[in-house]
Amino acid sequence: MLSQEDALRAYATMFNTLDAGKFAPLLADDFHYASQWVFAEITSKAEYLDYITKKLEAVKASGVKVWAEIGEIEESFAVLSHGWGDPCVFMANGGQDNLVSIVLAEVKDDKIKRLDMCMLDLYRGKRSGEYPR
Repeated sequence: MLSQEDALRAYATMFNTLDAGKFAPLLADDFHYASQWVFAEITSKAEYLDYITKKLEAVKASGVKVWAEIGEIEESFAVLSHGWGDPCVFMANGGQDNLVSIVLAEVKDDKIKRLDMCMLDLYRGKRSGEYPR
């Protein structure tokens, strides 16, 4: 049974290795992805895989290091249905302490149904120091 934490570990692994190969099979066909920095929501697995493959290639080409660290939400100021104790991923680039966003997951029927990339201002969390590979 795929848990939220399993889903987020897989997401973190994808960014820490810059490889979507093991992550892709975990996505529901009607997967949704939203980012608070992007206007349009991605509404399918195929569309997301096209997007994320290009993004990972761009990160590789840029030479900028990214870190995806497992964490836990301690406080939420958002209307999303995530709160205290829920797992999350802290995203950083250019340095492990240069946090830029937090990622949340929704799992349904043993697949990742949704990912939300949110501003750090909306959540407070506890970092684990764990960067899955």
